[in-house]
Amino acid sequence: MSKLFSAACERNSAPILLAITPLLAACRTVLEIGSGTGQHAVTFARQLPQLQWQTSDRSEYHPSILAWIEEENLPNVATPLELNIGKTAWPQAVFDAVYTANTCHIMAWEEVELMFAGVTQVLEKPGLFLIYGPFNYAGEFTSASNQQFDASLKQQAVHMGIRDIEKIIELAGKHGMRLQDDMAMPANNRLLVLAK
Repeated sequence: MSKLFSAACERNSAPILLAITPLLAACRTVLEIGSGTGQHAVTFARQLPQLQWQTSDRSEYHPSILAWIEEENLPNVATPLELNIGKTAWPQAVFDAVYTANTCHIMAWEEVELMFAGVTQVLEKPGLFLIYGPFNYAGEFTSASNQQFDASLKQQAVHMGIRDIEKIIELAGKHGMRLQDDMAMPANNRLLVLAK
């Protein structure tokens, strides 16, 4: 597999970077769950040189992640760990923060629950869990485009779908995390800041 390119990653990198930069100012290590193409990792690591950015994803995404890392040649991006929620072991290391983008609506709800359990294991206290993506409020879509996106997800697989923020907050609470901020992002997305 050659280096993959995501137009969505290209579009959302700048606003996400703007939002996470002050949040990660005191952090030194970040685990990214679901690094995908690898674009976010190199973009954020380039702009936040004080951070050691640990990529991770299922093994089929590793060639693209490695291609982006090799092209950028940054000293603060680590080669990807294999992390397939519910199927592979979590890393033994601990991190100051965990970041994930557009994963909650792709995973089955049981996998989202397993992700939170795993994050609790690897997140320092105090630590931050940053989740980017679309969410519903009180069971309602925030836009017609999100409703259409949810329908397209469910056509791909019945386990997919935009999650209710209330369920995410409740799940976080079960794992010793609380909602610190819920930031509006472009294209009807949010950045949830959960603090341990």
